[in-house]
Amino acid sequence: MTRPVKKIFSLLLSLFAVLELNAQTGQEVTVTGHITAEVIPVFSASETSQLNFGKFSPGHQGGELILTPQSTISTLGSVYSGNGLHNAACFFITGTEDAAFSISLPSEPVLLTNEKNSKTMIVKDWLSVPAQGTGTGMLQNGFREVYVGATLKVGTLLDNPVGRYSGSYNITFDFN
Repeated sequence: MTRPVKKIFSLLLSLFAVLELNAQTGQEVTVTGHITAEVIPVFSASETSQLNFGKFSPGHQGGELILTPQSTISTLGSVYSGNGLHNAACFFITGTEDAAFSISLPSEPVLLTNEKNSKTMIVKDWLSVPAQGTGTGMLQNGFREVYVGATLKVGTLLDNPVGRYSGSYNITFDFN
């Protein structure tokens, strides 16, 4: 082949390649994308049983009533545990199945006040099952019961006269 023929042949090959590329770039392709969203159960907590130290009598020195999260009670000092019911608090927690949650108990003592004369007792040393802390609780099948106990500091009969004492506290459940 002569040089001019080779040049024309080369130009024709280039022209066909460009035409072929232009023909391919004009094609359209449609792809379907997918979207997901999931509604999860609301995380909630409710008190199903109140913390109750029961009935007792302060002695000449006072002392403490220790109520565990398992609802066992013991005394220190001169406090005499009476008949009647006592129990740990119980909270019913609901949410996403197998989700972890954290428990924050009161960090400061809580006051119980006599409904007739405003005398007070202190509730301290809070405990829970599962234990307080980050991610210590796990919802099994979307729910869990949390039990809370504490220690009641009791004075003498002069400090804590006969009567009903009540108060409230905050406990925080954080959905992790």
